Amino acid sequence: MQKRSEEKLSELSMPAKKDRLKQLLRGKGKDISGGKSKTDEYSLPENLWRIDAIDSISEFQDKLKLMKDQNISDPFFRVNEGIINDRTVIDGKEFISYSSYNYVGLSGDPIVTEAVKKATDKYGTSVSASRMVTGEKPIHAELEKEIAEFIGVDDSIVFVGGHSTNVTTIGHLLGPNDLILHDSLAHDSIVQGALLSHARRIPFPHNDYEALENILKEQRMKYKKTLIAIEGVYSVDGDIPYLPKFIDIKKKYKTFLMIDEAHSIGVLGKTGRGIGEHFNINPKDVEIWMGTLSKSFASCGGYIAGSELFIKYLKYTAPGFMFSVGMSPANTAAALAALRTLKTDTNRMDKLRKNFKYFRNKAKTLGFNIGESNQTAVIPVIVGNSLKTMKMTNFLFEKGINVQPILYPAVAENAGRLRFFITSEHKENQMEYTLMQLQEGFKSI
Repeated sequence: MQKRSEEKLSELSMPAKKDRLKQLLRGKGKDISGGKSKTDEYSLPENLWRIDAIDSISEFQDKLKLMKDQNISDPFFRVNEGIINDRTVIDGKEFISYSSYNYVGLSGDPIVTEAVKKATDKYGTSVSASRMVTGEKPIHAELEKEIAEFIGVDDSIVFVGGHSTNVTTIGHLLGPNDLILHDSLAHDSIVQGALLSHARRIPFPHNDYEALENILKEQRMKYKKTLIAIEGVYSVDGDIPYLPKFIDIKKKYKTFLMIDEAHSIGVLGKTGRGIGEHFNINPKDVEIWMGTLSKSFASCGGYIAGSELFIKYLKYTAPGFMFSVGMSPANTAAALAALRTLKTDTNRMDKLRKNFKYFRNKAKTLGFNIGESNQTAVIPVIVGNSLKTMKMTNFLFEKGINVQPILYPAVAENAGRLRFFITSEHKENQMEYTLMQLQEGFKSI
């Protein structure tokens, strides 16, 4: 009898099977609802099912209310109405801008813009597929070849997003039996990639290669692959690691070294080739060179550069590349034109260095706390707590200066800061005026 029931059940469709199983269970005196009536079967607190009541969203709403109560205008998502270089236009008013990382002024450059127009006319606005399928265009290979040559390695691969470049590469390359050691101030994309990999993740104190070595002494032999991840320029503090020591350590303990050059490529080095050129090291001593295309390269996306086989492996296996549309013709052409311009127009690098040295030296002379910022175009001015920092941002905005705050939890609550991105396009009189207004701001807030 039981066999016949099972045979009949196997002949039913899936919805009918579910209904029949419910009948059988009820017939045996089992209540699959747990004894609850239909009215209270899913009686749950609102923060578990109503999206606006989720704890984190409610806390966010409280922060917005606090800003409103303190009569502080929101400095985020302000609409910039044109090209941002040393200036920007917001609500029809011109501001001195320190809020974009158009470091060498190539976003909006006529040569770059013209290259974008030609590429769009020839290839359209999208490649309309992943590059593995039908999305490959000649300019993709040109860009990847020239990035690799610029850095000094075999090959490179470009991704449609900078953040996703780190996430997919780290998440794909490492696994549960591996170890990832990253600087404690590493970008969120490095941390998210590490979490995705399920490798053990250990942050080490900022730029402290001695602490890194102590961790490796204890941990290296417990894991298979080990990755050290650092940055060329740290975008919140504006400082750099002492790269030769990190290379020595990675060789000694047989690890991979990854350098995120988002804010150092096109900024450091005599010709803008990044932290490798700055320290005059052999680029092939670093396995993974990462960078973004949205800063000095006036585009959008990211790249990984390294050995020929490693890059080919990523092209055939990395999920964030395989299952994503290829970089658009416009973005590819913009990055390629920007890179070629940067290689030929060395005056841009000279102007950039002159400007960030002027701003940094003047800020220090005036007694501002710029932390460890050194030799880079990212210069923080540390203000204090979040409320004070927001007030300073608003004060400067009223004076025609647009600069963004960095607040807790991105930094410690007492280390809120204004982050100044210096570009080759800034003028000395603009920087002088800005620093004078900063002085006034500290007196008034």
